[in-house]
Amino acid sequence: MSAAQEQFPVQKSEEEWKRELDAAQYQVLRQHGTERAGTSPLNNEKRKGTFMCAGCGQPLFPSDTKYESCTGWPSFFQPLEGAVATSQDRKFGMVRTEVHCSKCGGHLGHVFPDGPEPTGDRFCMNGVALKFAPDDK
Repeated sequence: MSAAQEQFPVQKSEEEWKRELDAAQYQVLRQHGTERAGTSPLNNEKRKGTFMCAGCGQPLFPSDTKYESCTGWPSFFQPLEGAVATSQDRKFGMVRTEVHCSKCGGHLGHVFPDGPEPTGDRFCMNGVALKFAPDDK
């Protein structure tokens, strides 16, 4: 089943999403777009904290799972338990595993089996689909 067919705890109309998200966030989170590589300020985010869904605020990735993949997108080797769900993406003549927020269904990016240990996964996320909350001192 694709993310578009699933039911998620956060349900909003397309008009509501358009009001709450900026154009780039809407294009990625709701229309399964991809931001241009190397454009996200989150690529350089090194502080301790949590990366959250820009659509609904659900915590997705702890900062200690982020690593430099040299792909141009924020990459992580493991999400928080239950934070993301996956579906098969067959666009562009290839099969990939799409990653979406398990709370609102927003498209986050894709996961590939070429990441570091301990998981071997590379969750390649669109920075515009994420927000960062630094840990309090």
